[in-house]
Amino acid sequence: MAETFLNPVIELLLRFLAKEIKASEGLCKKVESLKLELEIIQPFLRDAEAKSERGDVSDAVKAWMKQVREAAESIEEVIDDYLYQCGFSGLLGRIKSYKSRFSIASKIDDLKDSLRRIKETGQGFGLTGSLDSRSRITDDEQALNPRFSSLLIKEDEFVDAYSMREKLKRMLVEGTSSCQIISLVAQGGIGKTTLARMVYKDKEVQKHFDCQAWITVSQLYNMKELINKMRRDVFLTVAGSASEENGTMEELIQHLNVYLETKRYVVILDDIWQMEFWEKIKYALPNNNNGSRIIVTTRNDGIAESCRENLCDHIENLQMLKEMSYEIVKKCHGLPLAIAAIAGLLSCKNKVEYEWKRVLDNLSYEFKENPRLAKISNILSLSYHDLPHQLKPCFLYFGVFREDCLIDGRGIQQLWIAEGFVEAKNDKTSMQVAEEYLHELITRNMVSFEIDDRILVGKSCYVHDMMHEFILSRLNLLGFSQIIDENELVVGESKCRRLSVLGNMEKALQVVKHMGVRSLFLLNLNHEVSKSSLVTLFEKFKLLKILHLVGVPLHILPKEVGNLICLKHLNLKGTKIQKLPNSIGKLRDLKYLNISNTSVHNLPKAIGKLRNLQSLFLFNSRVRELPVKINKFPNLQQLGSYYIDESIVGSINSWTGLKIQGEIGCLHNLETILIVEDPGGASLIKALDKLRKLRRLGISKLTREDGRKLGSSLKKMRYLEILNLHAISEDEVLDLASICPPPTLSQLSLHCRLENIPCWISNLWNLQSLRLFLSRLTDEPLKHLKTLPNLVVLTLFGAYDGEELHCEEGGFRKLKKLSLWNLNGLNVVKMDIGTLPQLESLDIGPCPRLKELPYGIECLSNLKTLLVRDMPREFVLSLQPGRGSDYCKIKHLPSVLFAYRRESSYKYDQYRLGDSHLLEKLEK
Repeated sequence: MAETFLNPVIELLLRFLAKEIKASEGLCKKVESLKLELEIIQPFLRDAEAKSERGDVSDAVKAWMKQVREAAESIEEVIDDYLYQCGFSGLLGRIKSYKSRFSIASKIDDLKDSLRRIKETGQGFGLTGSLDSRSRITDDEQALNPRFSSLLIKEDEFVDAYSMREKLKRMLVEGTSSCQIISLVAQGGIGKTTLARMVYKDKEVQKHFDCQAWITVSQLYNMKELINKMRRDVFLTVAGSASEENGTMEELIQHLNVYLETKRYVVILDDIWQMEFWEKIKYALPNNNNGSRIIVTTRNDGIAESCRENLCDHIENLQMLKEMSYEIVKKCHGLPLAIAAIAGLLSCKNKVEYEWKRVLDNLSYEFKENPRLAKISNILSLSYHDLPHQLKPCFLYFGVFREDCLIDGRGIQQLWIAEGFVEAKNDKTSMQVAEEYLHELITRNMVSFEIDDRILVGKSCYVHDMMHEFILSRLNLLGFSQIIDENELVVGESKCRRLSVLGNMEKALQVVKHMGVRSLFLLNLNHEVSKSSLVTLFEKFKLLKILHLVGVPLHILPKEVGNLICLKHLNLKGTKIQKLPNSIGKLRDLKYLNISNTSVHNLPKAIGKLRNLQSLFLFNSRVRELPVKINKFPNLQQLGSYYIDESIVGSINSWTGLKIQGEIGCLHNLETILIVEDPGGASLIKALDKLRKLRRLGISKLTREDGRKLGSSLKKMRYLEILNLHAISEDEVLDLASICPPPTLSQLSLHCRLENIPCWISNLWNLQSLRLFLSRLTDEPLKHLKTLPNLVVLTLFGAYDGEELHCEEGGFRKLKKLSLWNLNGLNVVKMDIGTLPQLESLDIGPCPRLKELPYGIECLSNLKTLLVRDMPREFVLSLQPGRGSDYCKIKHLPSVLFAYRRESSYKYDQYRLGDSHLLEKLEK
């Protein structure tokens, strides 16, 4: 893909020009000419890629695309090697730099000649610099749409078909007389079309409506043909025949609108990809108050929202339809097309466990080579091909990580930035653009996420197994990355820029011969990593730009890391290192450094040389104070640190912030500062006035007076999204009445005692997560929070001293996770019918006076998980199968867990419902 390997090279050339403009004017002119050639080739390559995705290119064009990629890699090699040689200091560095200029000049001339030939060849293939990805298709091409098979799936191949069909059927034949739009949203292959087809063919539904029409839209469509198709379907239902009508599109729409005005109609608009389609087609479908219905199927949440015209319109998100224990269904994530295809493959095998397991274990190969599974790839490829070009490499990056891996959302965004996939634009930073990219992938249902209500943690992302297999199938085709596991199994081309090593590093590095790796990921290593092996690795891959060592069993980071002078991204999170070497100061291009969850106590003085650093993360490390030089980092955007003392978990003092020396007001580009300790004297709060770009702010050791002063600073933070406030002690009552956070606030955590719920909280319409910690409220808090329209996560930890909590009817419309922790006075929880309609997870305990489950818990139709923490023996026994009086209320839940906290730790031992070990524990 052009964005995968051309954009980073163009960006590299721009940095080279900025660095060398004074050193050699002649050399800069050559590099500028090289950059222009790449920019000219880029649109030709996009055209070739688009045609390749449609299967519309010859082998010669594919070979040409590979030549472009290899040429880009050669340019990167030459420039990186030059910058590496010039990166050394002293006399040796000056000599190397002088010699390198002569060498690189001739190499650039050769590369430019090569690019010219490549460009001319591309033009000879008929490639163009313009690309219309929305071109129309013929009826014959539409007939070959890979989604055709979804119309032929039988009911018994559709998971949980009956309950979903009946629900949708009731929505069609019952309810409001207004024209209602029902949108079915989910990723490709999950059964949207199949479900709609079953209801559309239902005899009761057909009898209920005067006329009906089924329109398959897809990515490429002809609007006039679809209007005529709708007209034919409608007329055939009523009159038994229909003739083709000529006229302009506007005339056809108007004629259809007039005809349907007096009819009760049902129209299915299947597989909508563009909002523009609905904006046109809706004028043909009148709201005639005759009980008409429109069903829309789409993969895009944004399109479903755009189709909502009235309050009665409904969006149905179809995720995995039924939890099943079989490995095959787990592998398919409930996708009916995938289940049907793999079941067909297994039907050809002997019905023995070994044969079936071998197919599942080798699904990546089968996914690419077996024609029975080809249609799954075709379905998933539709979503991939429809992605904007800048999102494709971001999506493929999920293939760098192992299957079923939860990936920190902000972490993968940082990697996209380091790779050059994301750039700042207009008034947005690169991180803000990266957040938009991830949100778009989630909205398109290509990436899933899990909500985590732990402080300061955002979305954890993943791709479903079948989507991961699809990504792996493209790695070799695009030369995107290489994966080597502990069995030396290689996925992807041997010559690539990204390398993931799983299991055993030493064995893997013996397999890898290519020296041009730029991004290295060591994942789930099963052995200690020695200092000498890392030194060897650094010598072999001297031009590394990304080094990802998260969770690697590593005790010492050797000083030779300083020789990786091209390094931009260094992630040491979860390693066992105790200090950073002084040589880290040589990494002048380093932009991202993460030493969270390590035993590092102090940052070396040399860190003050990292003037290009943009992100520094120290969460749960031993670092308590920053060197004063960091206050002068002009590009610093993200500064994150806190430490949790496990020995006093549950206390307000268990969280420790970071001490910052000197004035931080000069860090004008700072977007994140979590959590910083208030030194007193209001110096920190005063400095916050200058940090107008802050989006995430956390402060510890606040006093009552600080709470009053904070209000004026927060008013100036127009972009604030996360606010985290900690009092200096559990008895300190913060005065937050004068605070007025901006409406952009989405996460709020208050670790302090409060006299009452601040009135401004109920006005935070964008608030998604609220955490009240040790607030000791006496007034029931839920009545003040129930109307927050977008609240998804609510945590009350020692926040309420009263006896009763009441979730009233109609409240908490979007809440998905509710945690009631350490509420010592609580003895009753009531949940009215109609409250918490989307609640998926309920977490209770310890609440020593609570003797039974919340009243009405059995009416929470969407509840999936109940977690009971450190609750009294009688409470836990009442839930056990065969003996518990309340077992009938929770027996339908997919997951019921019981957790007991370990002594002097915040970690828990967990037991499932009816677990024999749990029963033994209760009998003691």
